[in-house]
Amino acid sequence: MNSESVKAEVIKQVRTQYAMNNARELIEKVNEHCFQKCIPKPGSSLSSGEQICFTQCMEKYMSAWNQVSTTYIKRLQREQ
Repeated sequence: MNSESVKAEVIKQVRTQYAMNNARELIEKVNEHCFQKCIPKPGSSLSSGEQICFTQCMEKYMSAWNQVSTTYIKRLQREQ
């Protein structure tokens, strides 16, 4: 392997790790935020209202996250 291919592989690994960390952070934030909002009194199961609330909250949160990420990536690309 030449130095360019080693560099490319390292960059690929860093990007993969960054994406994994972002996904993990997203899941943690969704669980934290939506659980607190939708499940005021945790029990052994979720009511249908809690399930609906959690699903809708999760979808909104992920949509907002995607919009922010897309905007941020576009801005970085413009600046380069």
